[in-house]
Amino acid sequence: MGKVIENVRFMGKGLEIEEKEKDYILKKLATLDRIVDEAVQTEVEVDADKKGFIRVEVMVKTPRQLFRAEETTESLEASIDLVVDELQKQVVDTKDKVRTLRERGARSIKKKAVLDENARF
Repeated sequence: MGKVIENVRFMGKGLEIEEKEKDYILKKLATLDRIVDEAVQTEVEVDADKKGFIRVEVMVKTPRQLFRAEETTESLEASIDLVVDELQKQVVDTKDKVRTLRERGARSIKKKAVLDENARF
C-alpha cells in the first residue's frame, strides 16, 4: 500500500459508493504515491446532484501542505480522472517551487562567497 491510499476516508452525498467504484478511486489515487512524499490523510467526497452530474472532491493532507481538487462531470470515472490530474499538477508545481527557491538561495550564497584566488577547482 502507498502513502496516499493508506488512510482514505470516503464520503458519499446523495449516492452510495460501491466497492467497485472505491477500487477505481484507490487505483487512480495510487498514481500520486510516486510524487507525494508523505500523506497524512486523504478524503474523497462524491456528491450527486439532481441533474445527474457527479461531483468528486479529493483532499490530500500532507504535514506541510493541503492539496485539493474538485470536478463535476456526468460520470464518476471522468471526475476522478480529472481530479487526479489536477492533484498531480499541484504537487509537481509545489515541488518545483520549493526546488527553485532552494537553488536561488544557493546561488545568492555562492555569489556572496569570497574564494581564495589560489584555490583549485
